Amino acid sequence: MAEKRTEISDLGEFGLIEHLKRGVNVKQSSTLLGIGDDAAVLAAGDHVKVVTTDMLLEGVHFDLAYAPLHHLGFKAVAVNVSDVAAMNAIPKQITVSLALSNRFSVEAVDALYAGVSVACEHYGVDLIGGDTTASRSGLVISITAIGEGQKETLAYRSGAKVNDIICATGDLGAALVGLQILEREKQVYLANPNMKPQLDKYPYVTRRQLKPDARMDIIHEFKEIGLVPTSMIDISDGLASELFHLCKASEVGVTIYEDKLPIDKETYDTALELGLDPITCVLNGGEDYELLFTIAPKDYPKLEKHPDVHFIGHVTKAEEGKFLVTKSGTAVELKAQGWKHF
Repeated sequence: MAEKRTEISDLGEFGLIEHLKRGVNVKQSSTLLGIGDDAAVLAAGDHVKVVTTDMLLEGVHFDLAYAPLHHLGFKAVAVNVSDVAAMNAIPKQITVSLALSNRFSVEAVDALYAGVSVACEHYGVDLIGGDTTASRSGLVISITAIGEGQKETLAYRSGAKVNDIICATGDLGAALVGLQILEREKQVYLANPNMKPQLDKYPYVTRRQLKPDARMDIIHEFKEIGLVPTSMIDISDGLASELFHLCKASEVGVTIYEDKLPIDKETYDTALELGLDPITCVLNGGEDYELLFTIAPKDYPKLEKHPDVHFIGHVTKAEEGKFLVTKSGTAVELKAQGWKHF
């Protein structure tokens, strides 16, 4: 009798994580939180350490046809720092591991590390080690980030309460729209190598795809104004998908409002040009690396006039479900259709 085979795609990325998590038992008292949030949390005397890791693979997460190596080095650090930020912690150190095929020169590795170095300077982190190995296919970058915080001021996915206000930083959907433009111009170039890429019209969306910036500025501001979000996550897989994570971890529902969703004019116009629905880009885009968080109603005055924080909805009871209220006032059930890894 043939052995039962379950496809990884049947579970998806988060289903696979849940499946693997079942066999993991935490034994160390210093492990305060293991699998299940943006970072693990470890006891470290009078403070805590947060640890997170991310892997970027050529052909899956980036395409060197249009991703400059120095931008890629910066982005690889930023996506890890973003996970530290999502815990309301401060990044301190990173390790960088690379798998390289023989088509990469020393100069190419230097360009990649130049981007890593700029990011380390920008976020105030130390590069403290890593690993290099050969790759039979493309480039693989794996970064681990270590951050520091106080136990009482960490923000988990699990802390959202009914009536909390849902907030998002910056604007959303730009990275997805930027990716579509870069892919379009790549196809034009492949069809006719004499055609120059037409990217001048799209500076914002292409930058948001190629060189995203983790929102550490917001985390430092939280500290200055004495605000601790009740829950928080970074927007890497799309707004709707991240809302689902918060709902699951906090055992709540959400209602968000279409007319409150932040979108840049260039993102909106370019989405329409590409035949995409701008709101779908906002909900399901991913790779924006903005912060999605909830605050207690009493903390609203602290952020009320913040130019880069948007109040997009509120937390409801779990049985009330997850809804988007359209501009016409219709409540539509939210669906998470963000980035699928498998």
